[in-house]
Amino acid sequence: MGRIEEVLSPQESLNSANKLKDAGNEAFKKEQYDDALECYTKAIETVIDDIVEKAVFYKNRAAVYLKLEEYEYAKLDCDLALELSPNDPKALFRRCQAYEAMDKIDLAYADAKLVHNLDPKNKAIEPVLIRLHKAVQAKLAEMAKTSNKVKNMFDIVFNLEADSEKREKAADNLIVLARERAGAELLYKDGVVTKIARLLKVEKDRKIRLSCVRVFGELAKKDIDRAKAIMVEAGVPFFMDTLNSKDEEMVNAASYAIQCLLDSISRFDLVKQWNEKKKDQSKMKNDERKQMRKDEEMRQEIMKQNAKELNAMMHVVTYNTVSRTMTGKGRDALLNLIMTNCPWDRMGWAEKMLKTDAYTRLMEVASELDHYKHESAMEITNSTNTIVGICFGHLYEQMWDDERRNLLIEKIDEFSKQKLMDPSLESKVRISTAITTLLKHAPDLGNSQLTKEGFLQMLLAMAQSEEYIEQLVASEALIAATAKKKDATAIINQGMEILKTLYKSKNDHIKVRALVGMCKLGSSGGHDASIRPLAEGSSEKLAEACRRFLVNPSKDRDLRKWAAEGLAFLTLDADVKEKLVDDEPAVKALIELGKTGSQDVMYGVITVLVNLTNSYDKQEITEEMLQLAKFAKHHVPTEHELDDQDFVDKRIYTLCTYGATSALVALSKTESKNMKELIARVINAFCKHHELRGLVVQQGGSKALVPIALNCTEKGQREAAQALARIGITQDPTIAFPGQRSCDVVRPISKLLKEDVSAMQNFEALMALGNLATVNEAVRGRMMKETDVIMAIEGYMYEEHQMLRRAAVQCYLNLCQSPVQVKRCEGNNDRVKYLVLLCGDGDDMEVVKAAAGSLAMLSSQSSKVCSKVFESKQWEECFLNLLANTDYEITYRGVVIVDNMVLAGKEVAEPLLDGKIMNVLQALIMKAKLDEGNYEKNPLLQKIRSVCEHALNTAYEMKVIKTYVDAVKEDEDDETLEPWSHHPAPPPAVK
Repeated sequence: MGRIEEVLSPQESLNSANKLKDAGNEAFKKEQYDDALECYTKAIETVIDDIVEKAVFYKNRAAVYLKLEEYEYAKLDCDLALELSPNDPKALFRRCQAYEAMDKIDLAYADAKLVHNLDPKNKAIEPVLIRLHKAVQAKLAEMAKTSNKVKNMFDIVFNLEADSEKREKAADNLIVLARERAGAELLYKDGVVTKIARLLKVEKDRKIRLSCVRVFGELAKKDIDRAKAIMVEAGVPFFMDTLNSKDEEMVNAASYAIQCLLDSISRFDLVKQWNEKKKDQSKMKNDERKQMRKDEEMRQEIMKQNAKELNAMMHVVTYNTVSRTMTGKGRDALLNLIMTNCPWDRMGWAEKMLKTDAYTRLMEVASELDHYKHESAMEITNSTNTIVGICFGHLYEQMWDDERRNLLIEKIDEFSKQKLMDPSLESKVRISTAITTLLKHAPDLGNSQLTKEGFLQMLLAMAQSEEYIEQLVASEALIAATAKKKDATAIINQGMEILKTLYKSKNDHIKVRALVGMCKLGSSGGHDASIRPLAEGSSEKLAEACRRFLVNPSKDRDLRKWAAEGLAFLTLDADVKEKLVDDEPAVKALIELGKTGSQDVMYGVITVLVNLTNSYDKQEITEEMLQLAKFAKHHVPTEHELDDQDFVDKRIYTLCTYGATSALVALSKTESKNMKELIARVINAFCKHHELRGLVVQQGGSKALVPIALNCTEKGQREAAQALARIGITQDPTIAFPGQRSCDVVRPISKLLKEDVSAMQNFEALMALGNLATVNEAVRGRMMKETDVIMAIEGYMYEEHQMLRRAAVQCYLNLCQSPVQVKRCEGNNDRVKYLVLLCGDGDDMEVVKAAAGSLAMLSSQSSKVCSKVFESKQWEECFLNLLANTDYEITYRGVVIVDNMVLAGKEVAEPLLDGKIMNVLQALIMKAKLDEGNYEKNPLLQKIRSVCEHALNTAYEMKVIKTYVDAVKEDEDDETLEPWSHHPAPPPAVK
């Protein structure tokens, strides 16, 4: 643009722009909308000044946006045109169209009235005006009813003297109203935000308070103006006060409301819209890429405009993480908010926090210990350390280059130096706890501190101290420090004797931690049966010690948690696995621990279940690899005989029967993607056995798998999707995936329809989608809406693999119930032609049956599909394959297709019956008559007869065929007439 300004005069730039406009007009007429859009955009950029002529370019581009169904952009261009040329009828009319498409009927009507006033002779606006007038009247009537409801509810909810039960019910109704667009607008206009803010200062009723906070969340959702107004009127401190509660429902409601505010003000909906497509950019079209870039630019501009509000929220959230008055549940919610908003494509808090003291505050939280209450201690929950550790892991992942990673490590170094310089007991305890938290959940950050000179020696010295709290935190730190094998080797040399000494402690909390330390060091050989760091039988003895802590009802939850963690390491040993799974009290105690859903027990419980079910990744060792390893004198891992599949299957059945899925469901609410992956692995291991899938559904497994399949590691998403597919194959989908969930599982399962996924997973996905397609039109509609889903299914119909092709055609059969699918098949494509060809498949009768069923459904709904049958040159041969088939199921579907085609009209019926097909229909009728007395044996044959008779009767009535008698009357002199060769006997009357 700068170069044009220097070279072209205003008149020259306008001339150039007009040429671009003319080119855009030509492209628009040819329906080449992408080209037209590009021409009009260049024309707008070419004009130097904001002159009246520029309004034409904006109007024209708005017309293109309307065709592309980009209504927000169309409205924006109309606004710009009207700024340059006020009251322009065309601009107003196009904005009216955009408003109507956006369901802003009142604004559309206002523009339409203005167009009519400005141009009374405009005939195009009259039907629009009439239609919008009716819509506005209907909306006003509805809003009047809603307005009365709002007023009545306001009178009840905000009247402290009213009946408590009525107020609670009215408050619940406010939530329902707030979820509706019209209801939300009315509530907001009637000042519900201010009323709620005032009410909550004096309201004591818990249910009403909870409902009011939820109303804020619904009002803020997907509406930037309301969200900003709520932040101004209610204020950020209001949400912090609401979050500061021990009531879990209240905390969740406040946290949800805060997230809705952030998402709306930052227009995160634009990011969500493109996230799925961005995962596979190779399939994105050029116009989609342009649109995505445009949306991203728009969002960045919106975030700049609203930076004040967004940054204020970030500072308030991070500041309050160390508030000494904040409840433990509230603090956990704040940490979860930081995790949610740290990604660069959400709020980018991870990078922004580098310019504040937020990371130091998070380290303060990470250094808190539930067992040790110092003077300025914060209230934390059992899960706080785990959540803050996972939070650090998320934040570190968002540092996309070495410079930012180093900045984050520097922030942690500052905290560590400050604590290490202070020789007090509190400082030593807190730095040890903080680094232990990092080692467990953000190992890269933790290891950056572990390697500091003297830190390991400090831990060993603390472990040998007589002070209980020093022994406690040091033993935990030593356990966390052995994550890497080289660290384990170093600590085995220095720390094993210390851990043995600590194990002799009379304090169970010290004893169990020392026990876990020994378990971890003893399991450093992993699953390799040939490596045994400890003496023979030591693992079993350690496992028995862990078991005693786990099953003892008198032991507190902390001891049982550590016992589970010890077993997590020991169950790498197959001997321990077998002994543990035969110990019913121990397994049930482990499952009950998991059912608490507490984040701090998550690692121990889930890891034990992964080890028992062998759900971890195993490297396949081929004979060639084995020979190469021997030649290079490398160690080759050896699998234990008790890890054979028969033993694994027995363990899986035992765990699932005892209710392990319930524990995994309770633990699935974590933000850790790695943990969610492990959960998906175990549930998928259960679902491998069709007898166990019902139990998985009963215990809530299908419900927990859906969010994992949508938001997890890539491996975790596939494991969850495969588990969902396996459930969908054998379980009634209406029970396994009730309500909206049956639509929600379509996207995750369809992710298995990719080339880089195994053929078995492809097959399971196709089978599951086929079952889901039988649920209702909403599910079928979702599959059609996701174009890559239906295209993938159709792609597998051409697959050479017999089972994949069969599953795809069977899935397609169920989709043919959908009117959307009928429309697709009516289009200019070969879908019907290919189905006809599949009906002639001589290799796979199941494919033939499914293809015939598809054609039967499609032809019953569309005469156009019936006509398209003849596009296949082999149609008659393929139909004869159906009608003369030995499988009566296939024959029945064939005669139904013929009947549907006859009903489609004379033009279709004549070529259909002008050949061998009519003779076969007669033969089928005769065969059924001969077999009439054997109805119970062949009931389907009688149905076939009925359909054949109906088809011939219909054809006879349309005069497509004639009876023998009719033909003789017409051709009395024709001696060559062969009875029955072309004309059927008089058909019986059809009831």
